[in-house]
Amino acid sequence: MSFLSSAAPKLAPWKVLLVDDEPDIHDVTKLTLTRFRLDERALTFLHAYSGAEAKEILARETDIALVFLDVVMEKENSGLEVARWMRKDLNNQFTRIVLRTGQPGQAPEERVIVDYDINDYKEKTELDRTKLFTTTFAALRAYRDIMKVEDARRAQLNYREGLERVIAASAHIFQQRNLKDFASGLLQQVVALLRFEQSMLLRLSGASLISGETEYEVLAQIGDLGSEVIGPALLAQLDDARHNRISRLHGDTYVGYFPNHSGKASLLVLKGVDEISDIDAQLLEVFCSGVAIAFDNILLNQEITDTQAELILRLGDVVESRSHEAGNHVRRMSQVCHLLALASGLPEDETAVLMHAAPMHDIGKIATPDAVLLKPGKLTPEEWEIMKQHPTVGLSILDGSTRPILKAAAVIAHQHHEKYDGTGYPQGLKGLDIHPYARIVAVADVFDALSHKRCYKEAWPIEQVVGHLREVAGHHLDPHYVELLIANIDQAVDINRRWPD
Repeated sequence: MSFLSSAAPKLAPWKVLLVDDEPDIHDVTKLTLTRFRLDERALTFLHAYSGAEAKEILARETDIALVFLDVVMEKENSGLEVARWMRKDLNNQFTRIVLRTGQPGQAPEERVIVDYDINDYKEKTELDRTKLFTTTFAALRAYRDIMKVEDARRAQLNYREGLERVIAASAHIFQQRNLKDFASGLLQQVVALLRFEQSMLLRLSGASLISGETEYEVLAQIGDLGSEVIGPALLAQLDDARHNRISRLHGDTYVGYFPNHSGKASLLVLKGVDEISDIDAQLLEVFCSGVAIAFDNILLNQEITDTQAELILRLGDVVESRSHEAGNHVRRMSQVCHLLALASGLPEDETAVLMHAAPMHDIGKIATPDAVLLKPGKLTPEEWEIMKQHPTVGLSILDGSTRPILKAAAVIAHQHHEKYDGTGYPQGLKGLDIHPYARIVAVADVFDALSHKRCYKEAWPIEQVVGHLREVAGHHLDPHYVELLIANIDQAVDINRRWPD
């Protein structure tokens, strides 16, 4: 992944802690090293006048590069105690230590130099300008090299931990089966991976037929990205990423470009970003390259599902038109089934399957002779027996498929004329022995038949429909789904309004 950002910021100065109970030593040291530079970085000084002050500063400031440490302060070994505390208690193995003393003969034992990792030891009278420069240069260069090794170690550790998070995140989102759930899961895992609180995942949805401009579809969003989700500024940034096929940081907004084989590249928007580290950029690339395959598969599966659902709907239209049912009957039924399934708490994937399968409930009627199916008057007992065969025919047409929608359609086609009290056909199933899909379809079918005009009746007022539903609840229809429909009758009426005959 290519990533561009603004120019690198000016490097911070090296932090040097002066620990001495003589203020003059602080002043002279600071004055002497004023013009010191290493790797174009100056020095900034912190001051402590006792061992206790030194410990307080060292505990607070974790990036001190060098400590000039007086041996004798409030006690004869105050400086050595600070050095011991740094290495043993604070576990600071990085900061360089230069011991200084104004009392000849106070040199520490060789054991102390080794055990406490002392960088140098000088008598204060030795430290003229040249030697102070040389000592500081050697100590800071050692600190710089130590930190390079440590940064590389930390980077490797962070990358390994990041990859572990990537694997865990990928395992989670690969469980998602539809595009919206996948996108939401993907975004949540990216946010957890990089610890950002505001983000959005989009995909290219093609060009507008009217304006010709590229349009973007928001798949998932986390946090408040403002009242206008895709405003002019963000739109320009998205177009820049798409046109140049590159990820880029615009102020505090990171726009990541991740192509996939579907041709509909995904774009990741992260808000409130100061910078994206190389490691984070690598983790994003590993993560997104892995999920791109799953993303393509989900898009393909969705296309197959949508095509399958549309074919089923159109076939349902053909069946209903042959039997002179009202136009849009199967569409309204499908939507009312979706409404009832959601209200009953069915999982979202089952709800979608039911909605797509419901239009096939009368598929068996394609084998019913016209003389029976289109007879205007009452059927004879023999004709009624022929009519009652269509659920079994529907099962024979759809049975054996491994596709969830067609499997559900087979159950619905076979059982949608069963009655809750066991008096239905073809199996005489009763109560909960009837599949929930079939019980929901039966309620939706009766509601639509009563609330719309048929060749043998006018449309009933909605109050009369509700009254009849209550009468047949527990006999013809499952009372649970009847009550759910009545509780959501306004939404059911709105469905009728949106798909009129």
